Formats: sequence, structure tokens, C-alpha cells
Amino acid sequence: MTQTVTAAAGETSAGSASDHLAIAWKAAYGRQPDPVRAYSEAIKAVECAAHSVIQPNHAKATLGTMLGEVDNARRKFATALSTPTGKDPIVPVEALMRALWDGQTSRHGKQTMTVPETLEAARMSVHLAATLVQWFVSGAVVRNP
Repeated sequence: MTQTVTAAAGETSAGSASDHLAIAWKAAYGRQPDPVRAYSEAIKAVECAAHSVIQPNHAKATLGTMLGEVDNARRKFATALSTPTGKDPIVPVEALMRALWDGQTSRHGKQTMTVPETLEAARMSVHLAATLVQWFVSGAVVRNP
């Protein structure tokens, strides 16, 4: 985790991913855990790290809009993972992004009661975010020319 935070801090295209990831970790594992903050900061960390790869020309990109971009233009992306011929290499990245996005239940208000994220869900989100940030910062996920 520390190495990912450090790597993200050294990558200007990752914006403030490093700061958000560090805050998410502290909110999930600190003395006074704050699951909702941890989850929210984890998403922000991924948004910062993935922005320059997935939607570099979209000033207001979010994890949701990036998932739409991946879904609509999946052949624009490649990963360091070796995949069999004809298989979609972005699937693992999309799956982690989708799990993170879908798991945040308190993002928007609705007519029924909003349920805040549990500490267990928040901690899982931080680890998902750390993986995704590392993949985007290290160049394991790239946009094809």
C-alpha cells in the first residue's frame, strides 16, 4: 500500500490519487474508522489515477463516466495481463471498477433509506482502489494509440 501511495505521488498524471488513497486508508484503519469517508476517498483515488488513461479529454470524468467509456470503447484499452486471442483484456479492470462503483450505496439519496457503507465494505474498497491505482500509475492499463 505504501509503495502504491508513493508511486501515485510521483506520477503527475495521477493528480491527487496518492492523497485520496492515504486518506482512505486512515479512514478505514485508523483509530476512529469512518467507513463512508474511506469508501468515498477510495473512489476519488481511482478517479484521479484512471482519468488520464480512460477519459483524458473529459474535465468532469467520474468513475461512472469512465465505466461508460470502457463499456463503449473497450478496444481502446490494453493491459499488461496476457489474454487468450479474442478475449477482452480490460475485463478484470472493468470488474474491479464496477465492484467499487456499485458497492457505494450512499453516493446518492433516494426515496428509500440510504444505507451507509459498512467498515468491512470500506476496507475492501480501499484494497480495490489500491490495486486499481497501482495498475493505472504503473502503466499496466493503457489507452491504445
